[in-house]
Amino acid sequence: MPAGLVALSLLALAGCSPEDAGYTFALVPKAMNNPFFDFAREGCMQAAEDLGDVDCLYIGPSEHTEADQIQVVEDLITRRVDGLAVSPSNATAMARAVARARDAGIPVITWDSDLLAEDAGLRTTYIGTENRAMGVEQAKLLQELKPEGGSICIQSGGAAAMNHNERMQGLRDTLAGALSAAPPGQRLEGQNGWVEAAACPLYTNDDFPLAVQQMADVLASEPDLDVFSITGGFPQFVDQAYRQAVEPYRERLDSRDLVIIGADVLPMQLDLLAEGLSHGQVGQRPYAMGYRSMEVLLQLVNGEPVEDPIYTGLDILTSPADVEAFRAGRSE
Repeated sequence: MPAGLVALSLLALAGCSPEDAGYTFALVPKAMNNPFFDFAREGCMQAAEDLGDVDCLYIGPSEHTEADQIQVVEDLITRRVDGLAVSPSNATAMARAVARARDAGIPVITWDSDLLAEDAGLRTTYIGTENRAMGVEQAKLLQELKPEGGSICIQSGGAAAMNHNERMQGLRDTLAGALSAAPPGQRLEGQNGWVEAAACPLYTNDDFPLAVQQMADVLASEPDLDVFSITGGFPQFVDQAYRQAVEPYRERLDSRDLVIIGADVLPMQLDLLAEGLSHGQVGQRPYAMGYRSMEVLLQLVNGEPVEDPIYTGLDILTSPADVEAFRAGRSE
């Protein structure tokens, strides 16, 4: 299908003019109200500008709704975009939509979150965090801070989100000192001194106010909790509410009687770490995910081979000095 016709068919969604030429690639996040994905959008737009013959169509559900994300992908298939990069909210359900895109001749990659292993052949590659490794790095921080173990509550995203399940598996396996068969891993019930609180894990479905409420409720109902570990940025993305939830425990945080380990290093999260309201952040690189997605889709439509997977790396910060250095590096 001529690229000009693709641009015309996407006029309402992408804001393209009829004169636009080149390829239109869609970057589909789990939700468009998540600040993490805003950085992926920026990377996508910059790549489109740099590549010259690519339009970045950033579109997804306004909130984290699995059915709405599937509908977005179905609409993009109908419009016959030139390539799809999807962060699946529900790996199993998205596999069926990805199969339809493949049958329509549209190259598909995943980013941020992947399909299940048995469905990986439906997409060409995955771009993003090595998610199990992210959980491993969180566990290593906990092993340094709590070498004897303790009680832990893990807060995750959607129960069907492969990336969060892989992170939970990496965290659990590392703390337990044993490999589990599949994500999200084996529940901690005393292995190496680690025990998961009865009410956990918590699933936020990327609802940030709910994530803060869950956190506040667990901290209040589990006064002896040693660790609150988060597989995503959920409660920290609403930083003022997060502050209100954890400030009552400032003394325990300062003494590291209570340890909080977060995921991601967005600006508001860097502030929280610098203020001592987190003991460590294992950060992803969403800008690189968005940028690389456009590059790889262009390679695919040009018939070039690509690697699978393509990992974008992690940043591990544990102190105000780390925050200062990280910010200085970003500004260079």
